[in-house]
Amino acid sequence: MNLPTLITVARIALAPVVAWLALVPSASVRFGAFVLYLVVAVSDYWDGHLARTRGEESDLGKVLDPLADKLFLVCVLAAMYVLQAPASEPWVARIAPGQAGAFPYRAPVLGSVPLPIWIIAIVLAREVIMTVFRSLMQRRGVVIGASRSAKWKTGFQFTWMGAAYFWFFLWTWAAAARWDTASTGWAMLSAFNAVVGVGAMAGAVVLTLWSLGEYFVRYGSPWSPRRPAV
Repeated sequence: MNLPTLITVARIALAPVVAWLALVPSASVRFGAFVLYLVVAVSDYWDGHLARTRGEESDLGKVLDPLADKLFLVCVLAAMYVLQAPASEPWVARIAPGQAGAFPYRAPVLGSVPLPIWIIAIVLAREVIMTVFRSLMQRRGVVIGASRSAKWKTGFQFTWMGAAYFWFFLWTWAAAARWDTASTGWAMLSAFNAVVGVGAMAGAVVLTLWSLGEYFVRYGSPWSPRRPAV
């Protein structure tokens, strides 16, 4: 097993760990979750980069890499939903008593901004649809690479999720340190984090839908006899 594949395997192993650490009500543990999130997110680029530049692309790596991507996305979003769920969904409290929905963004003008389930549904449904679409097109001999809008989508997703994980740590630390949350410093810091998080979330949702539509327009139906335009 070469180095790129080892990194991919490590990403698979660490994905649930990142989510679990975020659910532990400790500032230091949640800071660890944020740092580990960054490590796994950055390694998503490096395993593919190393495989290409070192000529170590393998069939195993091609199978495990998308699995690592999807597992990481599901685990990170699951923890985010538990901690940012709307108050109208109390069933989440069974998973994290005392923490469920306790960490919505606190944005200027908008106020409390929780994470609705429909946003997660859009993000995950897009991944399922694209996985099936790529598989069907590959059977026709068409390999679909990542479009520019899809790359931007990934960037917005990582920023959105990173901002959320930083927020979990920040709020937990502020509560433990008894920081005056009415102070100007706190207001500015939480507002900045919220603007980044909510803005990236909105951008991720828009680009999720845009990039999906772009793929269908560019490549057509997987059952169509024509070859896609490039």
